[in-house]
Amino acid sequence: MSHIEVGSIVKGKVTGIQPYGVFVELDEETQGLVHISEISHEFVKNIKDYVNVGDEIIVKVLSIDPQTKRVSLSMRAVEERQGKKRKRHMKVKMPLNPGFNTLKEKLQEWIEQSKKEDLSK
Repeated sequence: MSHIEVGSIVKGKVTGIQPYGVFVELDEETQGLVHISEISHEFVKNIKDYVNVGDEIIVKVLSIDPQTKRVSLSMRAVEERQGKKRKRHMKVKMPLNPGFNTLKEKLQEWIEQSKKEDLSK
């Protein structure tokens, strides 16, 4: 554990998932925890939407307790550093539409447009 320092970015393997966080093996003798609040900048309802047991992940070391050898980790700190590349849930802004047309209503309009384009060729 002497080679792991607070503030360093390290790779680890997910060894367990609990409702409160993710256990990550950093090396043969060191294991850390990513608390649920440190998984993403977004609200995390289900941790398995972000990681699964066996996944290799990149984490930032937040703190180390040398007596208990507990390591606190953050995925979210790395997400920020990498431009939020790990973000799985993307919000898409839809253009405002003054009304809603069903596919059936639009289909006839598209067929007519297609016929007009064919006639103009």
